Amino acid sequence: MSALVLVPVVLPLVAAALLLLRRRRPGADALDRATGVAVPLLVVAAAAVLLAATLDGRTAQAAAGGWPAGIAVVLAADATACLGVLLTSALTAASLVVAAGTREDHEPLLAPLVLVMSAGVSGALLTTDLFNLFVFVEVMLVPSYVLVALGRRGPAGGRLYVTVNLLASTVFLAGVGLVYGTTGTVSLTELRGAAASDPAAAVAVGVVLVALAVKSAAVPLHSWLPGSYGVVGPAVAVLFSGLLTKVGVLALLRVWAVVFEGDARVAWALLAVAVLTMVVGVLSAVGEGSVRAVLTNHMVSQIGYLLVGVGLATAAGYAAALFFLVQYAVVKAALLAVSAAVEVREGTEALSRLGGLGRAEPLLAVAFAVAALGLVGVPPTSGFVAKLQLATAAAGAGSWWVLTAVVAVSLVTLVSMLKLWNGVFAGARPEAGGGGGGGGGGGGARGGAAGTGSVPRAVLVPALALAACALVLGVWAEPLLTASEAAAAQLVAGVRS
Repeated sequence: MSALVLVPVVLPLVAAALLLLRRRRPGADALDRATGVAVPLLVVAAAAVLLAATLDGRTAQAAAGGWPAGIAVVLAADATACLGVLLTSALTAASLVVAAGTREDHEPLLAPLVLVMSAGVSGALLTTDLFNLFVFVEVMLVPSYVLVALGRRGPAGGRLYVTVNLLASTVFLAGVGLVYGTTGTVSLTELRGAAASDPAAAVAVGVVLVALAVKSAAVPLHSWLPGSYGVVGPAVAVLFSGLLTKVGVLALLRVWAVVFEGDARVAWALLAVAVLTMVVGVLSAVGEGSVRAVLTNHMVSQIGYLLVGVGLATAAGYAAALFFLVQYAVVKAALLAVSAAVEVREGTEALSRLGGLGRAEPLLAVAFAVAALGLVGVPPTSGFVAKLQLATAAAGAGSWWVLTAVVAVSLVTLVSMLKLWNGVFAGARPEAGGGGGGGGGGGGARGGAAGTGSVPRAVLVPALALAACALVLGVWAEPLLTASEAAAAQLVAGVRS
């Protein structure tokens, strides 16, 4: 079982190296496509096996390279890590399928970059110490910088994304140094409860949490996300939505639960940030004028929901956050896949230039409707179960003001989803030469290129499949609820080898 822990990191790195070393013809390549999708699916299988083996509170560990303890890079698979690896790998595969439909996979570097990114994500989720967490996060980010530079606005479009993440990484590394200087260790196992008993350790780990909050796009450190995700290709936006901020939130959850042990003396600050993130994100989304701009601002709002579960600092809150993260990442990927389909078909994402697609593309409309209902939290979708879990955890903790915010923000989310439905799928298409783009940019997948007039099957199928998951996880929520509760219990009590 220990060898299986290395698969999510080693397999994508080896596959990426082999793809980079071989010769290829210009344009799309069948081997790149097949490898790019197959490798994440193999990682999904490995993560599923590991998850089944860790639900009883145990953890599978592996030390890379055979080095002694304290030097080796130790990876440990508990239920939280396995859920994260399974989710991110599945969404990686889905995004590469979408890339075939949007023709982004004609870039020969796409598959190798995505595989390296996937390895960094898995390493960040599986690592057991803060320094290696920093290293794996950087392994994840470096390919993302290249993918942003290859986006529809070129290298200039990624300046904000690169600048913010480099600054956050600098703060992260400084925080890791402070943690080692005050405690003599960066091992999360050895740091359990350190912040609750040592004020110096609390300050040092607090610096790490600030860096992770930036990478999670928490308010007021959130503006990089809508601006950056709007400049990449449609399929890369699906990829980023499923990986980048999710790693930040899961890492923040683990550090908070293990090192601070949900210290109630500071939990109120995290809850305040969570509610502010929810509100600012959803209000920003309502004011946008393009499909992707609305959806990316909603990503900020949904990060707030996740941080609510973390800030409640209870096992019920952690379980609700984990359930919410899985279903929300799937729902958001479905919505961004729909956005990709609209961009490819119409050559624009500006709401002022869209309309009437419900009659022309009924399956795409169904995918959007189901995913949007999931984002809002309407039964019987997974979003309803997730928000019910969060509301129950907030009520159990006596945080009625948080419960009120969860309900209020959900209502505003409904307003913004109705805005997208009316602007894209209802009504009639505006006359040619109608209004301009509106906020967030109205261009097509490559700077306003003409649309194809049809939705590629490679984009439609993932959108439908991901939207269907919103129904499956709502109607048949028990397995994910069980896994989330087991993961939360491990975070609170620790794991057994």
